[in-house]
Amino acid sequence: MASADKIYIFDTTLRDGEQCPGAAMTQPQKLAVARQLARLGVDIIEAGFPIASRGDFESVREIATTVRGPVICGLARCVHADIDAAGAAVKPAGKKGRIHVFLGTSKIHREFKLGKARKEIVRLAIDGIRRARKFTPNIEFSPEDASRTEIDFLVEVVEAAIRAGATTINLPDTTGYATPEEYGRMFSEVLSLAQGASDVILSTHCHNDLGLAVANSLAAVQAGARQVECTLNGIGERAGNAALEEVVMALRTRSDCYPHVTTGIHSRELVRTSRLVSGACGFPIPRNKAIVGLNAFAHSSGIHQDGILKKRETYEIINPQIVGWGKTELPLTKHSGRAAVASRLKHLGYTLRPAELQAIFSRCKEIGDRKKFIYDDDLVSLVGAHIQNPRETYSLVSLHVHTGTGEKPLAEIALRCAKQNHFAIGTGDGAVDAVMKTIDQITGLQGHLTEYQVRAVTEGKDAVGEVSLSVRFRAKSEAVAGRSAATDVIESSARAYLAAINRWLAESGRASAKKTRRALANP
Repeated sequence: MASADKIYIFDTTLRDGEQCPGAAMTQPQKLAVARQLARLGVDIIEAGFPIASRGDFESVREIATTVRGPVICGLARCVHADIDAAGAAVKPAGKKGRIHVFLGTSKIHREFKLGKARKEIVRLAIDGIRRARKFTPNIEFSPEDASRTEIDFLVEVVEAAIRAGATTINLPDTTGYATPEEYGRMFSEVLSLAQGASDVILSTHCHNDLGLAVANSLAAVQAGARQVECTLNGIGERAGNAALEEVVMALRTRSDCYPHVTTGIHSRELVRTSRLVSGACGFPIPRNKAIVGLNAFAHSSGIHQDGILKKRETYEIINPQIVGWGKTELPLTKHSGRAAVASRLKHLGYTLRPAELQAIFSRCKEIGDRKKFIYDDDLVSLVGAHIQNPRETYSLVSLHVHTGTGEKPLAEIALRCAKQNHFAIGTGDGAVDAVMKTIDQITGLQGHLTEYQVRAVTEGKDAVGEVSLSVRFRAKSEAVAGRSAATDVIESSARAYLAAINRWLAESGRASAKKTRRALANP
Protein backbone atom coordinates (compact mmCIF):
# COMPACT_ATOMS: atom_id res chain seq x y z
CA MET A 1 0.00 0.00 0.00
CA ALA A 2 1.40 3.37 -1.00
CA SER A 3 1.73 6.34 1.33
CA ALA A 4 -1.73 7.41 2.49
CA ASP A 5 -1.15 11.08 1.63
CA LYS A 6 -0.27 10.53 -2.04
CA ILE A 7 -3.03 11.07 -4.59
CA TYR A 8 -2.11 9.23 -7.78
CA ILE A 9 -3.09 11.12 -10.91
CA PHE A 10 -4.28 8.69 -13.58
CA ASP A 11 -4.51 10.57 -16.88
CA THR A 12 -6.88 9.08 -19.44
CA THR A 13 -6.70 11.89 -22.03
CA LEU A 14 -5.33 9.47 -24.62
CA ARG A 15 -8.06 6.88 -23.99
CA ASP A 16 -11.31 8.25 -22.58
CA GLY A 17 -10.46 11.77 -23.73
CA GLU A 18 -9.83 10.67 -27.29
CA GLN A 19 -13.17 8.85 -27.36
CA CYS A 20 -14.84 12.25 -27.46
CA PRO A 21 -16.34 12.64 -30.98
CA GLY A 22 -13.96 14.64 -33.16
CA ALA A 23 -11.02 14.38 -30.74
CA ALA A 24 -9.15 11.53 -32.45
CA MET A 25 -5.38 12.02 -32.49
CA THR A 26 -2.72 10.58 -34.77
CA GLN A 27 0.06 8.39 -33.39
CA PRO A 28 2.65 11.22 -33.42
CA GLN A 29 0.20 13.47 -31.59
CA LYS A 30 -0.44 10.83 -28.93
CA LEU A 31 3.29 10.37 -28.40
CA ALA A 32 3.81 14.12 -28.06
CA VAL A 33 0.99 14.35 -25.52
CA ALA A 34 2.32 11.34 -23.59
CA ARG A 35 5.78 12.89 -23.33
CA GLN A 36 4.30 16.11 -22.02
CA LEU A 37 2.15 14.22 -19.52
CA ALA A 38 5.38 12.71 -18.20
CA ARG A 39 6.80 16.21 -17.83
CA LEU A 40 3.62 17.25 -16.06
CA GLY A 41 4.24 14.50 -13.52
CA VAL A 42 1.18 12.29 -13.90
CA ASP A 43 1.57 8.92 -12.21
CA ILE A 44 -0.29 6.75 -14.72
CA ILE A 45 -0.99 7.31 -18.42
CA GLU A 46 -3.87 5.29 -19.83
CA ALA A 47 -2.46 5.27 -23.34
CA GLY A 48 -5.38 3.65 -25.15
CA PHE A 49 -7.63 0.67 -25.76
CA PRO A 50 -5.27 -1.71 -27.64
CA ILE A 51 -7.95 -4.07 -28.98
CA ALA A 52 -9.92 -1.17 -30.52
CA SER A 53 -7.73 -0.92 -33.63
CA ARG A 54 -4.27 -1.63 -34.95
CA GLY A 55 -3.50 2.08 -34.64
CA ASP A 56 -4.52 2.12 -30.98
CA PHE A 57 -2.37 -0.95 -30.29
CA GLU A 58 0.67 0.59 -31.97
CA SER A 59 0.21 3.90 -30.12
CA VAL A 60 0.07 2.20 -26.73
CA ARG A 61 3.09 0.06 -27.54
CA GLU A 62 5.14 3.03 -28.79
CA ILE A 63 4.29 5.05 -25.68
CA ALA A 64 5.20 2.04 -23.50
CA THR A 65 8.50 1.78 -25.37
CA THR A 66 9.57 5.43 -25.37
CA VAL A 67 7.94 7.29 -22.46
CA ARG A 68 9.70 6.95 -19.12
CA GLY A 69 8.45 7.90 -15.66
CA PRO A 70 4.70 7.22 -15.48
CA VAL A 71 3.07 3.80 -15.41
CA ILE A 72 1.72 3.01 -18.89
CA CYS A 73 -1.73 1.46 -18.87
CA GLY A 74 -3.84 -0.28 -21.50
CA LEU A 75 -7.61 -0.78 -21.20
CA ALA A 76 -9.34 -4.13 -21.74
CA ARG A 77 -12.75 -5.64 -21.28
CA CYS A 78 -12.88 -8.89 -19.32
CA VAL A 79 -12.38 -10.69 -22.61
CA HIS A 80 -9.29 -12.79 -23.32
CA ALA A 81 -8.53 -11.15 -26.69
CA ASP A 82 -8.72 -7.68 -25.14
CA ILE A 83 -6.46 -8.64 -22.24
CA ASP A 84 -3.91 -10.34 -24.47
CA ALA A 85 -3.74 -7.25 -26.71
CA ALA A 86 -3.32 -4.94 -23.72
CA GLY A 87 -0.63 -7.20 -22.27
CA ALA A 88 1.35 -7.19 -25.50
CA ALA A 89 0.97 -3.43 -25.92
CA VAL A 90 2.22 -2.46 -22.43
CA LYS A 91 4.94 -5.15 -22.30
CA PRO A 92 7.76 -2.73 -23.34
CA ALA A 93 7.05 -0.69 -20.19
CA GLY A 94 8.25 -3.62 -18.06
CA LYS A 95 7.49 -3.12 -14.38
CA LYS A 96 5.82 0.17 -15.33
CA GLY A 97 3.09 -1.60 -17.30
CA ARG A 98 -0.52 -1.88 -16.11
CA ILE A 99 -3.63 -3.57 -17.48
CA HIS A 100 -6.98 -1.98 -16.65
CA VAL A 101 -9.86 -4.46 -16.98
CA PHE A 102 -13.51 -3.49 -16.67
CA LEU A 103 -16.92 -5.15 -16.60
CA GLY A 104 -20.44 -3.75 -16.20
CA THR A 105 -21.97 -4.46 -12.79
CA SER A 106 -25.09 -2.29 -12.46
CA LYS A 107 -28.50 -3.87 -12.87
CA ILE A 108 -29.17 -2.04 -16.13
CA HIS A 109 -25.81 -3.15 -17.56
CA ARG A 110 -26.30 -6.76 -16.40
CA GLU A 111 -29.76 -7.05 -17.87
CA PHE A 112 -29.65 -4.99 -21.06
CA LYS A 113 -25.98 -4.79 -22.09
CA LEU A 114 -24.52 -8.10 -20.95
CA GLY A 115 -27.53 -10.33 -20.32
CA LYS A 116 -25.77 -12.01 -17.39
CA ALA A 117 -26.63 -12.81 -13.79
CA ARG A 118 -24.64 -11.60 -10.78
CA LYS A 119 -22.85 -14.91 -10.35
CA GLU A 120 -21.61 -14.87 -13.96
CA ILE A 121 -20.41 -11.28 -13.62
CA VAL A 122 -18.28 -12.23 -10.61
CA ARG A 123 -16.86 -15.23 -12.47
CA LEU A 124 -15.94 -13.14 -15.52
CA ALA A 125 -14.27 -10.50 -13.36
CA ILE A 126 -12.14 -13.10 -11.57
CA ASP A 127 -11.22 -14.80 -14.84
CA GLY A 128 -10.25 -11.50 -16.49
CA ILE A 129 -8.06 -10.35 -13.60
CA ARG A 130 -6.28 -13.71 -13.37
CA ARG A 131 -5.55 -13.68 -17.08
CA ALA A 132 -4.25 -10.11 -16.90
CA ARG A 133 -1.89 -11.10 -14.08
CA LYS A 134 -0.09 -13.40 -16.50
CA PHE A 135 1.26 -10.24 -18.13
CA THR A 136 1.82 -7.93 -15.15
CA PRO A 137 1.10 -7.85 -11.40
CA ASN A 138 -0.15 -4.25 -11.76
CA ILE A 139 -3.85 -4.78 -12.37
CA GLU A 140 -6.68 -2.28 -12.09
CA PHE A 141 -10.28 -3.43 -12.09
CA SER A 142 -13.35 -1.28 -12.75
CA PRO A 143 -16.91 -2.41 -12.02
CA GLU A 144 -18.41 -0.28 -14.79
CA ASP A 145 -21.34 1.91 -13.72
CA ALA A 146 -20.36 1.37 -10.09
CA SER A 147 -22.34 4.41 -8.94
CA ARG A 148 -25.59 2.72 -10.09
CA THR A 149 -24.66 -0.74 -8.79
CA GLU A 150 -26.44 -2.14 -5.72
CA ILE A 151 -24.04 -1.68 -2.79
CA ASP A 152 -24.20 -5.32 -1.66
CA PHE A 153 -23.26 -6.57 -5.13
CA LEU A 154 -20.61 -3.88 -5.55
CA VAL A 155 -18.96 -5.03 -2.32
CA GLU A 156 -19.15 -8.66 -3.51
CA VAL A 157 -17.48 -7.85 -6.84
CA VAL A 158 -14.79 -5.69 -5.21
CA GLU A 159 -13.91 -8.46 -2.74
CA ALA A 160 -13.71 -11.01 -5.55
CA ALA A 161 -11.50 -8.71 -7.63
CA ILE A 162 -9.11 -8.15 -4.74
CA ARG A 163 -8.86 -11.89 -4.04
CA ALA A 164 -8.13 -12.47 -7.76
CA GLY A 165 -5.19 -10.07 -7.59
CA ALA A 166 -6.37 -6.58 -8.52
CA THR A 167 -4.13 -3.93 -6.91
CA THR A 168 -6.28 -0.92 -7.81
CA ILE A 169 -10.07 -0.84 -7.65
CA ASN A 170 -11.74 1.92 -9.63
CA LEU A 171 -15.35 2.83 -8.81
CA PRO A 172 -16.49 4.85 -11.82
CA ASP A 173 -19.43 7.17 -12.17
CA THR A 174 -19.69 6.03 -15.78
CA THR A 175 -22.78 8.02 -16.70
CA GLY A 176 -22.15 11.12 -14.56
CA TYR A 177 -25.28 10.30 -12.56
CA ALA A 178 -24.01 10.53 -8.98
CA THR A 179 -24.04 13.52 -6.66
CA PRO A 180 -21.02 14.26 -4.44
CA GLU A 181 -22.79 13.04 -1.31
CA GLU A 182 -23.83 9.76 -2.93
CA TYR A 183 -20.48 9.17 -4.57
CA GLY A 184 -18.48 9.86 -1.40
CA ARG A 185 -20.79 7.57 0.60
CA MET A 186 -20.21 4.74 -1.89
CA PHE A 187 -16.45 4.90 -1.27
CA SER A 188 -16.92 5.02 2.49
CA GLU A 189 -19.18 1.96 2.38
CA VAL A 190 -16.87 -0.04 0.15
CA LEU A 191 -13.92 0.77 2.42
CA SER A 192 -15.81 -0.30 5.53
CA LEU A 193 -17.66 -3.32 4.11
CA ALA A 194 -15.37 -4.90 1.48
CA GLN A 195 -12.72 -7.18 2.90
CA GLY A 196 -9.27 -6.15 1.65
CA ALA A 197 -10.39 -2.73 0.37
CA SER A 198 -8.03 -0.91 2.72
CA ASP A 199 -5.09 -2.89 1.28
CA VAL A 200 -5.53 -1.67 -2.31
CA ILE A 201 -5.79 1.74 -3.91
CA LEU A 202 -9.34 2.94 -4.51
CA SER A 203 -9.76 5.09 -7.59
CA THR A 204 -12.35 7.58 -8.82
CA HIS A 205 -13.39 8.04 -12.46
CA CYS A 206 -16.13 10.62 -13.01
CA HIS A 207 -18.00 11.88 -16.04
CA ASN A 208 -19.45 15.35 -16.34
CA ASP A 209 -23.00 14.75 -17.59
CA LEU A 210 -24.43 16.82 -14.72
CA GLY A 211 -21.38 19.06 -14.39
CA LEU A 212 -20.31 17.27 -11.19
CA ALA A 213 -17.22 15.33 -12.32
CA VAL A 214 -14.69 17.39 -10.36
CA ALA A 215 -16.95 17.73 -7.31
CA ASN A 216 -17.55 13.98 -7.26
CA SER A 217 -13.83 13.25 -7.61
CA LEU A 218 -13.06 15.48 -4.64
CA ALA A 219 -15.82 13.84 -2.60
CA ALA A 220 -14.23 10.46 -3.32
CA VAL A 221 -10.83 11.74 -2.15
CA GLN A 222 -12.39 12.90 1.10
CA ALA A 223 -13.91 9.43 1.51
CA GLY A 224 -10.61 7.63 1.00
CA ALA A 225 -9.88 7.38 -2.73
CA ARG A 226 -6.17 7.72 -3.46
CA GLN A 227 -6.24 7.71 -7.26
CA VAL A 228 -8.10 10.20 -9.45
CA GLU A 229 -8.76 9.42 -13.11
CA CYS A 230 -9.07 12.56 -15.20
CA THR A 231 -8.25 14.26 -18.50
CA LEU A 232 -6.68 17.54 -19.57
CA ASN A 233 -9.30 20.20 -20.26
CA GLY A 234 -11.94 17.71 -19.12
CA ILE A 235 -12.32 16.18 -22.60
CA GLY A 236 -14.00 12.80 -22.91
CA GLU A 237 -17.15 10.88 -23.74
CA ARG A 238 -20.32 12.98 -23.97
CA ALA A 239 -19.90 15.96 -21.61
CA GLY A 240 -16.37 14.90 -20.71
CA ASN A 241 -14.39 13.70 -17.70
CA ALA A 242 -13.12 15.34 -14.54
CA ALA A 243 -10.61 18.01 -15.58
CA LEU A 244 -7.12 17.19 -14.31
CA GLU A 245 -6.11 20.81 -13.87
CA GLU A 246 -9.21 21.56 -11.77
CA VAL A 247 -8.82 18.52 -9.51
CA VAL A 248 -5.13 19.17 -8.90
CA MET A 249 -5.50 22.86 -8.18
CA ALA A 250 -8.57 22.33 -5.98
CA LEU A 251 -6.58 19.89 -3.83
CA ARG A 252 -3.69 22.33 -3.68
CA THR A 253 -5.62 25.57 -3.20
CA ARG A 254 -8.04 24.14 -0.63
CA SER A 255 -5.49 22.23 1.39
CA ASP A 256 -7.52 23.20 4.43
CA CYS A 257 -10.26 20.87 3.20
CA TYR A 258 -7.81 18.19 1.99
CA PRO A 259 -5.06 18.58 4.63
CA HIS A 260 -3.34 15.21 4.34
CA VAL A 261 -3.09 14.67 0.59
CA THR A 262 -0.72 15.80 -2.13
CA THR A 263 -0.02 15.09 -5.81
CA GLY A 264 3.20 14.89 -7.77
CA ILE A 265 1.97 17.24 -10.49
CA HIS A 266 4.33 20.00 -11.63
CA SER A 267 1.66 22.68 -11.77
CA ARG A 268 3.71 25.11 -13.87
CA GLU A 269 3.29 22.65 -16.75
CA LEU A 270 -0.51 22.79 -16.64
CA VAL A 271 -1.13 25.58 -19.15
CA ARG A 272 1.48 24.23 -21.56
CA THR A 273 0.00 20.70 -21.38
CA SER A 274 -3.52 22.04 -21.77
CA ARG A 275 -2.58 23.88 -24.95
CA LEU A 276 -0.74 20.88 -26.34
CA VAL A 277 -3.80 18.67 -25.84
CA SER A 278 -6.08 21.33 -27.30
CA GLY A 279 -3.89 21.57 -30.37
CA ALA A 280 -3.63 17.80 -30.77
CA CYS A 281 -7.36 17.06 -30.60
CA GLY A 282 -8.49 20.29 -32.26
CA PHE A 283 -10.75 21.37 -29.39
CA PRO A 284 -10.29 25.07 -28.50
CA ILE A 285 -10.11 25.83 -24.79
CA PRO A 286 -13.13 27.90 -23.71
CA ARG A 287 -12.06 31.37 -22.59
CA ASN A 288 -13.87 30.93 -19.27
CA LYS A 289 -12.36 27.49 -18.59
CA ALA A 290 -11.09 27.28 -15.00
CA ILE A 291 -7.29 27.38 -14.54
CA VAL A 292 -6.28 27.24 -18.23
CA GLY A 293 -8.81 29.47 -20.06
CA LEU A 294 -7.69 32.88 -21.32
CA ASN A 295 -10.15 34.59 -18.98
CA ALA A 296 -9.24 32.50 -15.92
CA PHE A 297 -7.14 35.36 -14.51
CA ALA A 298 -8.59 38.29 -16.48
CA HIS A 299 -10.27 41.16 -14.62
CA SER A 300 -12.36 43.74 -16.46
CA SER A 301 -14.39 45.21 -13.59
CA GLY A 302 -12.91 48.43 -12.24
CA ILE A 303 -13.57 47.27 -8.69
CA HIS A 304 -11.76 44.01 -9.33
CA GLN A 305 -8.84 45.71 -11.07
CA ASP A 306 -8.45 48.12 -8.19
CA GLY A 307 -8.44 45.27 -5.70
CA ILE A 308 -5.91 43.25 -7.70
CA LEU A 309 -3.54 46.23 -7.90
CA LYS A 310 -3.72 46.71 -4.12
CA LYS A 311 -3.43 43.03 -3.22
CA ARG A 312 -3.69 40.16 -5.69
CA GLU A 313 -5.48 37.84 -3.25
CA THR A 314 -8.51 40.14 -3.09
CA TYR A 315 -9.84 38.58 -6.31
CA GLU A 316 -7.36 35.81 -7.22
CA ILE A 317 -7.19 32.61 -5.22
CA ILE A 318 -4.38 31.18 -7.38
CA ASN A 319 -1.17 32.84 -8.50
CA PRO A 320 -1.33 32.54 -12.33
CA GLN A 321 2.38 31.76 -12.57
CA ILE A 322 1.93 28.64 -10.43
CA VAL A 323 -0.11 27.00 -13.21
CA GLY A 324 2.08 28.22 -16.06
CA TRP A 325 0.70 31.62 -16.99
CA GLY A 326 3.17 34.45 -17.31
CA LYS A 327 5.79 35.80 -19.64
CA THR A 328 7.29 33.47 -22.21
CA GLU A 329 10.71 33.68 -23.79
CA LEU A 330 11.33 36.02 -26.72
CA PRO A 331 9.23 35.05 -29.75
CA LEU A 332 10.81 33.83 -32.97
CA THR A 333 11.15 35.86 -36.16
CA LYS A 334 11.79 35.02 -39.79
CA HIS A 335 15.53 35.37 -39.03
CA SER A 336 15.46 32.67 -36.35
CA GLY A 337 17.39 29.53 -37.26
CA ARG A 338 16.38 25.89 -37.17
CA ALA A 339 18.10 25.40 -33.79
CA ALA A 340 16.06 28.20 -32.23
CA VAL A 341 12.82 26.71 -33.56
CA ALA A 342 13.81 23.25 -32.30
CA SER A 343 14.64 24.70 -28.88
CA ARG A 344 11.27 26.43 -28.56
CA LEU A 345 9.45 23.30 -29.71
CA LYS A 346 11.29 21.23 -27.10
CA HIS A 347 10.35 23.79 -24.46
CA LEU A 348 6.71 23.41 -25.54
CA GLY A 349 6.90 19.64 -25.15
CA TYR A 350 7.50 18.53 -28.76
CA THR A 351 10.26 16.17 -29.87
CA LEU A 352 10.16 16.00 -33.64
CA ARG A 353 11.98 13.91 -36.21
CA PRO A 354 14.32 15.81 -38.59
CA ALA A 355 11.80 15.73 -41.46
CA GLU A 356 9.03 17.03 -39.22
CA LEU A 357 11.25 19.76 -37.83
CA GLN A 358 12.18 20.83 -41.36
CA ALA A 359 8.52 21.04 -42.35
CA ILE A 360 7.68 23.21 -39.32
CA PHE A 361 10.76 25.35 -39.88
CA SER A 362 9.71 25.97 -43.48
CA ARG A 363 6.22 27.01 -42.36
CA CYS A 364 7.78 29.33 -39.76
CA LYS A 365 9.74 31.03 -42.54
CA GLU A 366 6.59 31.46 -44.62
CA ILE A 367 4.69 32.99 -41.70
CA GLY A 368 7.71 35.05 -40.66
CA ASP A 369 7.56 36.82 -44.01
CA ARG A 370 4.01 37.97 -43.18
CA LYS A 371 4.21 38.88 -39.49
CA LYS A 372 6.87 40.31 -37.22
CA PHE A 373 6.90 37.69 -34.47
CA ILE A 374 6.06 33.99 -34.23
CA TYR A 375 4.75 33.26 -30.74
CA ASP A 376 4.49 30.00 -28.81
CA ASP A 377 0.80 29.70 -29.64
CA ASP A 378 1.66 30.06 -33.33
CA LEU A 379 4.14 27.20 -33.03
CA VAL A 380 1.69 24.98 -31.17
CA SER A 381 -0.89 25.56 -33.89
CA LEU A 382 1.61 24.84 -36.69
CA VAL A 383 2.83 21.64 -35.09
CA GLY A 384 -0.67 20.49 -34.24
CA ALA A 385 -1.79 20.96 -37.83
CA HIS A 386 1.28 19.15 -39.18
CA ILE A 387 1.33 16.08 -36.98
CA GLN A 388 -2.42 15.63 -37.28
CA ASN A 389 -1.77 14.32 -40.79
CA PRO A 390 1.92 14.35 -41.72
CA ARG A 391 1.41 12.06 -44.73
CA GLU A 392 0.62 14.28 -47.69
CA THR A 393 -0.90 12.80 -50.82
CA TYR A 394 -1.85 16.29 -51.97
CA SER A 395 0.09 19.43 -51.10
CA LEU A 396 -0.72 23.05 -51.86
CA VAL A 397 1.49 24.64 -54.52
CA SER A 398 -0.36 27.90 -55.13
CA LEU A 399 -3.66 29.56 -54.32
CA HIS A 400 -5.25 32.67 -55.79
CA VAL A 401 -8.78 33.81 -54.94
CA HIS A 402 -10.54 36.67 -56.70
CA THR A 403 -13.55 38.08 -54.90
CA GLY A 404 -15.32 41.33 -54.17
CA THR A 405 -18.70 42.80 -53.30
CA GLY A 406 -21.29 41.62 -55.82
CA GLU A 407 -18.82 39.27 -57.53
CA LYS A 408 -18.87 35.47 -57.55
CA PRO A 409 -15.61 34.27 -55.95
CA LEU A 410 -13.13 32.60 -58.31
CA ALA A 411 -10.38 30.28 -57.04
CA GLU A 412 -7.26 29.25 -58.97
CA ILE A 413 -5.45 26.37 -57.28
CA ALA A 414 -2.43 24.20 -58.03
CA LEU A 415 -1.86 20.99 -56.05
CA ARG A 416 1.08 18.61 -56.18
CA CYS A 417 0.42 14.88 -56.22
CA ALA A 418 2.41 11.89 -57.48
CA LYS A 419 5.31 14.23 -58.36
CA GLN A 420 3.10 16.27 -60.70
CA ASN A 421 1.34 19.63 -60.41
CA HIS A 422 -2.39 19.74 -61.15
CA PHE A 423 -4.28 22.97 -61.79
CA ALA A 424 -7.98 23.91 -61.68
CA ILE A 425 -10.23 26.98 -61.60
CA GLY A 426 -13.60 27.02 -59.86
CA THR A 427 -16.27 29.19 -58.28
CA GLY A 428 -18.43 28.97 -55.19
CA ASP A 429 -20.90 30.81 -52.99
CA GLY A 430 -18.03 32.32 -51.01
CA ALA A 431 -14.25 32.37 -51.05
CA VAL A 432 -13.89 29.27 -48.85
CA ASP A 433 -16.58 27.40 -50.79
CA ALA A 434 -14.84 28.25 -54.08
CA VAL A 435 -11.51 26.96 -52.74
CA MET A 436 -12.95 23.66 -51.56
CA LYS A 437 -14.95 23.03 -54.74
CA THR A 438 -11.84 23.73 -56.83
CA ILE A 439 -9.81 21.29 -54.74
CA ASP A 440 -12.58 18.73 -55.31
CA GLN A 441 -12.13 19.18 -59.06
CA ILE A 442 -8.49 18.13 -58.78
CA THR A 443 -8.90 15.29 -56.31
CA GLY A 444 -12.08 13.83 -57.76
CA LEU A 445 -13.57 13.78 -54.26
CA GLN A 446 -16.66 15.55 -53.02
CA GLY A 447 -16.40 16.48 -49.38
CA HIS A 448 -19.37 17.58 -47.29
CA LEU A 449 -18.33 20.09 -44.66
CA THR A 450 -19.91 19.20 -41.30
CA GLU A 451 -18.02 21.64 -39.08
CA TYR A 452 -15.93 24.76 -39.67
CA GLN A 453 -14.27 26.96 -37.05
CA VAL A 454 -11.83 29.84 -37.26
CA ARG A 455 -9.92 31.35 -34.37
CA ALA A 456 -7.11 33.86 -34.01
CA VAL A 457 -4.16 32.08 -32.40
CA THR A 458 -2.57 35.28 -31.13
CA GLU A 459 -3.57 38.94 -30.91
CA GLY A 460 -3.03 41.60 -33.57
CA LYS A 461 -4.02 42.21 -37.16
CA ASP A 462 -1.25 39.89 -38.34
CA ALA A 463 -2.42 37.04 -36.08
CA VAL A 464 -2.22 33.50 -37.33
CA GLY A 465 -5.70 32.20 -38.12
CA GLU A 466 -6.32 28.56 -37.27
CA VAL A 467 -9.02 26.71 -39.15
CA SER A 468 -10.48 23.48 -37.76
CA LEU A 469 -12.99 21.58 -39.84
CA SER A 470 -14.64 18.20 -40.26
CA VAL A 471 -15.49 16.68 -43.62
CA ARG A 472 -17.54 13.64 -44.62
CA PHE A 473 -16.54 12.05 -47.92
CA ARG A 474 -19.24 9.39 -47.95
CA ALA A 475 -22.84 9.61 -46.77
CA LYS A 476 -22.52 7.03 -43.97
CA SER A 477 -18.82 7.43 -43.17
CA GLU A 478 -17.45 9.20 -40.11
CA ALA A 479 -16.35 12.81 -40.53
CA VAL A 480 -12.59 13.37 -40.84
CA ALA A 481 -10.91 16.28 -39.07
CA GLY A 482 -8.51 18.71 -40.69
CA ARG A 483 -6.66 21.66 -39.24
CA SER A 484 -4.16 24.24 -40.39
CA ALA A 485 -2.83 27.66 -39.52
CA ALA A 486 -1.73 30.62 -41.63
CA THR A 487 -1.92 34.40 -41.51
CA ASP A 488 -4.44 34.17 -44.37
CA VAL A 489 -7.70 32.48 -43.35
CA ILE A 490 -8.47 31.41 -46.94
CA GLU A 491 -5.08 29.71 -47.22
CA SER A 492 -5.58 28.14 -43.79
CA SER A 493 -8.97 26.83 -44.94
CA ALA A 494 -7.43 25.30 -48.06
CA ARG A 495 -4.66 23.61 -46.07
CA ALA A 496 -7.13 22.32 -43.46
CA TYR A 497 -9.36 20.87 -46.17
CA LEU A 498 -6.35 19.19 -47.79
CA ALA A 499 -5.33 17.81 -44.40
CA ALA A 500 -8.76 16.19 -44.08
CA ILE A 501 -8.48 14.77 -47.61
CA ASN A 502 -4.99 13.39 -46.96
CA ARG A 503 -6.07 11.85 -43.69
CA TRP A 504 -9.13 10.23 -45.26
CA LEU A 505 -7.04 8.82 -48.10
CA ALA A 506 -4.48 7.42 -45.66
CA GLU A 507 -7.03 5.90 -43.27
CA SER A 508 -9.14 4.41 -46.05
CA GLY A 509 -6.12 2.92 -47.86
CA ARG A 510 -6.58 5.06 -50.95
CA ALA A 511 -3.28 6.91 -50.76
CA SER A 512 -1.09 4.69 -52.97
CA ALA A 513 0.57 6.45 -55.90
CA LYS A 514 -1.04 4.07 -58.41
CA LYS A 515 -4.57 4.69 -57.10
CA THR A 516 -3.97 8.42 -56.90
CA ARG A 517 -2.74 8.65 -60.50
CA ARG A 518 -5.79 6.68 -61.63
CA ALA A 519 -8.10 9.02 -59.70
CA LEU A 520 -6.44 12.09 -61.20
CA ALA A 521 -6.74 10.66 -64.68
CA ASN A 522 -10.43 9.84 -64.16
CA PRO A 523 -11.88 12.36 -61.71
